[in-house]
Amino acid sequence: MNIPSLLIPKGNVTYLHTKDSIEFAFSVFKSTSYTAVPVINSEGIYRGTITEGDLLYYIMDNPDKDLKKVKIRNILRTDFYEAVKITASIDKLLIKVLDQNFVPVTDDRNMFVGIVTRKIIFKYIYEEQLKTKYGT
Repeated sequence: MNIPSLLIPKGNVTYLHTKDSIEFAFSVFKSTSYTAVPVINSEGIYRGTITEGDLLYYIMDNPDKDLKKVKIRNILRTDFYEAVKITASIDKLLIKVLDQNFVPVTDDRNMFVGIVTRKIIFKYIYEEQLKTKYGT
């Protein structure tokens, strides 16, 4: 097992840009039913992950702000959902996925290349156990 074999590539991942507004982020969360989404900058570098809770807390603390004007970069927690390099060990990936529903993956330039979900890892482990048990 290696990270590239488990990766959902960037083209198949819902993500936001640091310049997107909070209002736009809400529309993304509403249309996808996700609770957390990776955020990249205009160069494609992974900057962090934003959650529905981040948006809700911001609104509660700033009820008079125009959500069309406030950018995600202003509320983004960059220490949340730390990414792993695509060349990282599976052990490092597994440790992260214990605490996160997905793990953002970057290349050596910190460019966002995709995610690995907890579900994908569980499915892989289950299929490997079936192969071992039934020899298929």
